Amino acid sequence: MDANVELVRRLYDAFAASDFDTILAVMDPELVVTQADALPWGGEFHGYEGLATFFGRLREHITSEVTHAALYGAGDHAVQFGRTAGTVNATGATFDIDEMHLFTIRDGRVVRFEAYIDTPAMLSALGGDG
Repeated sequence: MDANVELVRRLYDAFAASDFDTILAVMDPELVVTQADALPWGGEFHGYEGLATFFGRLREHITSEVTHAALYGAGDHAVQFGRTAGTVNATGATFDIDEMHLFTIRDGRVVRFEAYIDTPAMLSALGGDG
């Protein structure tokens, strides 16, 4: 099995278990996290503080779970395709939307995490312009 894929599997397991020690061990202190600016939790975030800000904003707006359809290695990247399903916290509206995560890995740590989602569908679920 690809070492980068195993690293990302370990990271997803750590997120599911709220295992912050493992999350910090897998994520580089200089990590960059990005998601579309149009989303309320979108933007570019740096370091552990940025990671906490990103997930804090995300959880402020939605409660969701990611399911994986595919996870594979591609050089210094690991790519995950799947779906995110859950509810909008403010309204209770449900969603089930395609998503993709791209991880850049160097020296056994994630240095970049790019989250992509069907943004118009997510905005529509949030009650915005979709």
